[in-house]
Amino acid sequence: MTNTPHLPMDRPRQRRSWATFRTVSALMLREMSTRYGRSPGGYAWALLEPVGAIIVMSVGFGLLFRNPALGNDFLLFYATGYMPFSLYQSISNVTARSISFSKPLLMYPAVTWMDSLLARFILNTLTGLLVTILVFAGILAFSSTTTILDLPLIALAMGLSALLGLGIGTLNCYLGTRIEVWDIAWSILSRPLFIVSGVFFLYEGIPEGAQNVLYYMPWMHITGLMREGFYPTYRPEYVSVGYVLLCSMLPLVFGMLLLRRYHKDLLNR
Repeated sequence: MTNTPHLPMDRPRQRRSWATFRTVSALMLREMSTRYGRSPGGYAWALLEPVGAIIVMSVGFGLLFRNPALGNDFLLFYATGYMPFSLYQSISNVTARSISFSKPLLMYPAVTWMDSLLARFILNTLTGLLVTILVFAGILAFSSTTTILDLPLIALAMGLSALLGLGIGTLNCYLGTRIEVWDIAWSILSRPLFIVSGVFFLYEGIPEGAQNVLYYMPWMHITGLMREGFYPTYRPEYVSVGYVLLCSMLPLVFGMLLLRRYHKDLLNR
């Protein structure tokens, strides 16, 4: 009797993992060349856009108020609110358009909707984190403000921003492809988010009635956590990491289930 050699059971899984890695890397390179390679300045705009927005806010509110709501540096105060929201918004927007952006490539069996989703999420997360590091490094280098950074809190706030953007973006990826007017409707509904996310104010500085409403905005919790990482004396008691995780995971799970079930139908639309 001839003994048949047994192949390792995990070899197909290893091959699939390697194929996924190569596909995601190729999609990332494609987006880098498409999004940044064809415009003058390229990646410089990814840095100039938030810097310009923070400077405009700082100058504008500096003319109206003597000091920001926290500390004495307008640039640092608004940057701690703007950068996590900017990361969320960027990831949410690009993730929501994953299928439409890579639709021609998704016709090939080697490229899946998950590959497109991962590629856009990873690339824009890395870009957003790099821009955030450069922005805060510049502010702290040229500012007279001295602070003790709590890096784990800052990393947690940015990680929650990325996860929230992935969750909402994944659900919107299905809804935006399935419902023609959803992208326009969501654009209108999400416009006030920048205002209610706490970029311009502190949660403790608004009336109690407004606090009861804004508490249910996960972006407010992320902003408070981010500012706690930069201001050692600031203790936002209202922040709930668990609530932000819940608001992130619910749309992420539902979005992935819907995409897994209906992604072939979406490609034929």
